Amino acid sequence: MKPREFIDKLDDDRVTAAIANAERKSSGEIRVFVSNGKPSDALVAAAAQFLKLGIDKTRERNGVLVFFAPKVQQFAVVGDEGIDAKCGQDFWRQIASRITAHLKANEFTEAVVDAVNHIGDVLAKHFPRSPDDRNELPNQVARD
Repeated sequence: MKPREFIDKLDDDRVTAAIANAERKSSGEIRVFVSNGKPSDALVAAAAQFLKLGIDKTRERNGVLVFFAPKVQQFAVVGDEGIDAKCGQDFWRQIASRITAHLKANEFTEAVVDAVNHIGDVLAKHFPRSPDDRNELPNQVARD
């Protein structure tokens, strides 16, 4: 992952549209965050950002953060306890594998959109949308 390329070529509009589409099928919430920093551990940084963005405050505890730190060529995917209870570690490994394959091919937007789509499909299976569902978190890509 080339940091400047990732930052410059990431199509925020496509990512935001993918998040909105994924969330229409589920009560889950998906956020994407791109860090301009150089965290020593993307998972630790993602966990902190997860809390800062309030993803842990969703009604069903079914939020997911897809976190990228291009300057250190790392990413992490963090899900709340509701998702962990239903999906397990294999789910997170699958997502990471999909992202890695796209990043190796310099397909930055595709890496994010594919992850969001796959997460959305799994959320729809375990957390179907209810009639009173509302969008609890913004869909736009967040950055620092």
